[in-house]
Amino acid sequence: MKRFFGILAIVILFSFPAHAAFIEGLEDVPLLQGLEPIQKDNISFGNEESRLVEASFTSSKIGFAKVEKFYIETLPQLGWIYQGKRDNTLSFDRDGETLDIAKESNKPLIVRITVKSKL
Repeated sequence: MKRFFGILAIVILFSFPAHAAFIEGLEDVPLLQGLEPIQKDNISFGNEESRLVEASFTSSKIGFAKVEKFYIETLPQLGWIYQGKRDNTLSFDRDGETLDIAKESNKPLIVRITVKSKL
């Protein structure tokens, strides 16, 4: 099933504008233009059966409302099912994994994106 989503991500990549990028370590999660990675806050580990990837991003140009709109519209195209918003965190599920997008602060905007396997 992960192979299917990998192929789907490649197909969708060609559907996105040429400037579209994906998050490093999360080849199936696009990066909203305007978000910049915070390198020191990224972690990634896993194997064929499970994974945990966490990346942080910042922006002084966009707000969390734009982040919400982008991911609620985009991630379902990649098979992620929107589960709702709790406090300042958007949650998605797909194929035994959970993807959370959390607002850590407003000024500057800091967003943490986490993908982890459900155990």
